[in-house]
Amino acid sequence: MWRLIKAVFYLVVLCAVALVAYAYLGPLFFPADFAAPAQEVTRPVTLDAN
Repeated sequence: MWRLIKAVFYLVVLCAVALVAYAYLGPLFFPADFAAPAQEVTRPVTLDAN
């Protein structure tokens, strides 16, 4: 039972490290995935000033 718990714990830690590494190193290797949309959006706004 302890082997299973340790294996799951190590897998969770490994996934967390991989997620943090992707967050920090992802923009260097996959810039298109992290780029903001480059499209201008204009919408009319109606203000109710009483």
